[in-house]
Amino acid sequence: MAYSNHRWNQDFPKIGIRPAIDGRRKGIRESLEEITMNMAKAVAALLSETLKYPNGEPVECVIADTCIGGVAEAAAAANKFSKSGVGVSITVTPCWCYGTETMDMDPSTPKAIWGFNGTERPGAVYLAAVLSGHAQKGIPAFGIYGKDVQDAGSADIPQDVQEKLLRFSKAGLAAAYMKGKSYLAIGSVSMGIAGSIVNEELFQNYLGMRNEYVDMSELVRRIEEEIFDPEEYQLALNWVKENCAEGPDNNPAAIQTTRERKDQDWETVVKMSMIVRDLMIGNPRLADLEFGEEALGHNAILSGFQGQRHWTDHFPNGDFMEAILNTSFDWNGKRAPYLVATENDSLNGVAMLFGNLLTNTAQIFADVRTYWSPDSVKRVTGHTLSGAAKDGILHLINSGPAALDGTGEQSRDGQPAMKPYWEITDEEVGKCLKATSWRPASLEYFRGGGYSSDFLTKGGMPVTMSRINLVKGLGPVLQLAEGYSVDLPEDVHKTLDDRTDSTWPTTWFAPILTGEGSFTDVYSVMDNWGSNHGSISYGHIGADLITLAAILRIPVSMHNVAKEQIFRPRVWSNFGTSDPEGADFRACSSFGPLYK
Repeated sequence: MAYSNHRWNQDFPKIGIRPAIDGRRKGIRESLEEITMNMAKAVAALLSETLKYPNGEPVECVIADTCIGGVAEAAAAANKFSKSGVGVSITVTPCWCYGTETMDMDPSTPKAIWGFNGTERPGAVYLAAVLSGHAQKGIPAFGIYGKDVQDAGSADIPQDVQEKLLRFSKAGLAAAYMKGKSYLAIGSVSMGIAGSIVNEELFQNYLGMRNEYVDMSELVRRIEEEIFDPEEYQLALNWVKENCAEGPDNNPAAIQTTRERKDQDWETVVKMSMIVRDLMIGNPRLADLEFGEEALGHNAILSGFQGQRHWTDHFPNGDFMEAILNTSFDWNGKRAPYLVATENDSLNGVAMLFGNLLTNTAQIFADVRTYWSPDSVKRVTGHTLSGAAKDGILHLINSGPAALDGTGEQSRDGQPAMKPYWEITDEEVGKCLKATSWRPASLEYFRGGGYSSDFLTKGGMPVTMSRINLVKGLGPVLQLAEGYSVDLPEDVHKTLDDRTDSTWPTTWFAPILTGEGSFTDVYSVMDNWGSNHGSISYGHIGADLITLAAILRIPVSMHNVAKEQIFRPRVWSNFGTSDPEGADFRACSSFGPLYK
């Protein structure tokens, strides 16, 4: 059996709360001590009550032992935070403080400052002064300033301040959690796909991660030498037989494989799933079986499997393995997804990682395959697109499978959803499995056989598609598109789906249009997308992705997020306010990657 607790044996990063105060004694500081510390406590309560770590536990906050009135207390807070595993810092104050004496000077820690909007004490003055200091020293910080004036001593956190605190904290924790983890490349470059050329500078300098590499022959070794838990394997195989319905074989009768070969393929793909998971995070059970080195794993929060073609021309494809690992459940029950990028597309894998860490949900990996205009749909099917799909749709479908969460068979408030694993019910697990069939692989693509997950995503889900691209001379660039999954009449879906390989999972996606730039129309979204793959996350999380990208110093080249939702470090405005997209590029270039 798989151990369930070793995956989280490293502490999660905590949020450090820094109550800054006017250091002048004999009246001023004394009158502000309780008010300032209560601000810190209120922020800590908000974050711990709202945010959760990937294992479902509440986010932990650490408050400095004293208010910070000068450099000695700033150093004491930094020391406490270092010992406590703090990865994100938030400074709060209702008053004037000594800016460069009280500021957080750690250049690699994401940081924000909330300056209280009140007229009795100049918290906003401190906010402006210390943000100026951050800009001058090249340590970007996010400024939080409430729109409405509050009364001195108010314990309330205004709604607009809450939104910025939560947005920053989610993004900051995502950045902090990646630090020190690994991307595990299993194999190398798949079919000349540039995204599977792993760029170590991206991972090391921008994400703070290390890179690990394993040849695909390691799977053969572990299968042949039985380096996996035999008890878990039997459990997994039985679960698959009971829950994973095999769909029809689309291959011509002359080349279809025998029943015996199909059964062997099931055994192989189950072993592949266990082995790739063990390669990523290790498995203490292997040490019991005297495989101590293999038991350790590679400390990977993200991996990629090359598959095509060096593996798939001879062995069963990685579709089942990728689908079940990316899903929020398997034979061991509900659990956080193990992120695996199809075709070792590490750049799409990074987008999957961003979405997962911001939402704690599974991610859909897909080809951005086809733009269907309303006229084309009408010509081919006779159907007139309407609703969210009225301006056209994108067919998201891939020979590498998507997480079963992507069926949309989970629900929230009666609407289809993709949820953190701790919110998923047993009934919803059953619905996801029932909505998925496992089709024998198309042998023209996958000579070694295997199985591909086949499902149709329910319409009505708010989703965000994103992608990291690498540009020579520029570096990484993020693009994203918020929109909705949409339903089509069954016959219309079948007609369109059958024009490609119908054994693969499909999501019909309608991006939200702004009438400008890349979002002038749906065609423009497709035409400006930077690669063949995209990662689809549940929810409209574009603003969170933009905040995370700013923390990492990755510019955003394409988005349809309303300008009032965009939250970046205050110094970004010094690079220009009339052209925020250009200012973002200039700021990221000037400051360079977070871990340069």
